[in-house]
Amino acid sequence: MITYKIENNLSPTEFRDVLIKSTLGERRPIDDMDRIIDMVKNADLIITARHNNQLIGVSRSVTDVVYCTYLSDLAVDEAYQKQGIGKELIRLTKQETPKATLILLAAPDAVNYYPHIGMTQIDVCFLLKDLNDLK
Repeated sequence: MITYKIENNLSPTEFRDVLIKSTLGERRPIDDMDRIIDMVKNADLIITARHNNQLIGVSRSVTDVVYCTYLSDLAVDEAYQKQGIGKELIRLTKQETPKATLILLAAPDAVNYYPHIGMTQIDVCFLLKDLNDLK
């Protein structure tokens, strides 16, 4: 049976492992443990999925609870994908912040998944990774 819960003290090592097992690690700083530690420590809302106490999925969000929730990481171990775990993590994240709009940037291979579960795709996102790029 898969259990879901809010985890305020998620182990950074477990978080890193599920990133790797989900392929999200390809786009996350998995070789920089200090950043992984800070990613866990500074998140406002972390919801996990576990099977026999093993972490198999995580939703990590930054939120003000009433206006916006940025679901920064949605990771499900590849061995457990296509079982509705990601959708349930999204549902639980939204349930915890019902007044807020849930915002998510899709991994390239998951772009078609989110509309399939009822999320609206928009084309108005902008990124600034380096302050020196600001003109």
